Amino acid sequence: QVQLVESGGGLVQAGGSLRLSCAASGRTLGSYAMGWFRQAPGKEREFVAAINWNGGKTYYADSVKGRFTISRDSAQNSVYLQMNSLKPEDTALYYCAAGSNVADTAPLYDYWGQGTPVTVSS
Repeated sequence: QVQLVESGGGLVQAGGSLRLSCAASGRTLGSYAMGWFRQAPGKEREFVAAINWNGGKTYYADSVKGRFTISRDSAQNSVYLQMNSLKPEDTALYYCAAGSNVADTAPLYDYWGQGTPVTVSS
């Protein structure tokens, strides 16, 4: 079992930055692909970014490409999402997830955190 805990969310003005963290316990993340998803009120959960098991490949939704960066630190057993040039439409609950293979589809991930809220004011 892998337990995931997100942190780093908050309230920020448009154009600002936040760095989300996802800390794992119970098992090392070394063999897992990791993803970030988000869900805005009244909307479905959507893919944001993913990284393969060794950090060699990253994938992004078109809506965040060039603004967000996903990374991982095996020593810290953590994954991060650096979010720059934030927009009001980035407001959502952000989740990290772990799975066997990198994917942009939520059902393909096995473990999920509880989420951290991000609010971007205009």
